[in-house]
Amino acid sequence: MEIRLARQGRHVAVVTVDNQPRLNAMTRAMLSELGRLWDELQRDGDCRCIILTGAGQRAFTVGADVTGDLSAGPEVARMVNHALLKSEPYSKPIVAAVNGDCVGGGLELMLSTDIRAAAPEARFGLTEVKWSIYPFGGSTIKLIQQIGYVHAMDLLLTARLIDAGEAARLGLVNRLVPRSELMGWAIETAEMIAANSPSAVQAVKRQVSATIADHALTREALEQQLGDEVRASPHFAEGIAAFREKRRPRYE
Repeated sequence: MEIRLARQGRHVAVVTVDNQPRLNAMTRAMLSELGRLWDELQRDGDCRCIILTGAGQRAFTVGADVTGDLSAGPEVARMVNHALLKSEPYSKPIVAAVNGDCVGGGLELMLSTDIRAAAPEARFGLTEVKWSIYPFGGSTIKLIQQIGYVHAMDLLLTARLIDAGEAARLGLVNRLVPRSELMGWAIETAEMIAANSPSAVQAVKRQVSATIADHALTREALEQQLGDEVRASPHFAEGIAAFREKRRPRYE
């Protein structure tokens, strides 16, 4: 279980989420390391573009590992927010190579990226409400901005999975690329970005991300309140138990 950092030439960094037995679910330690890597790459003067992907062929990432610690106080929220780049400006462009399922917090992580391609086999969804979990990672704020109200509410409220073709039609990803060609596409795109003026590129990215971050920050207090209320409800224990037992939840 790790977050890997590799270099593709001088100016492109490749960040890989690797927890393949659990569909690249991210533990608290992995989320903390991801946040640390974002900081490292932000400071790195040679880094002009980042590629984000998942290890293996089954998943990009399915978000947080709910088999571990499920506490969600303010300190945890800050750590998760930083890992998912939810509410802070970030100057380095991020290209997502979505190699497989992109679900829950994994989709929320993808929402922080700028240009995205997916393998045709990938599936996308925000399944949190099915398991009585509040989607803390920014989807209630960013998704409407990115794909529009009715499409966002469909994914947020039904908890259904959609295929890569529908994700492309909704504008959730830019295009579909065969899995064997996906990293080649990502490298080509990242190198195209890196060949441009880093001062201009990073100024554009910082302004766009700052606009999103400012809006997210105005919603953070209510986000924490709502998440706490969901966790305190009698449905939360049933939802988590159903997820772990691989059965349908029974909400009374």
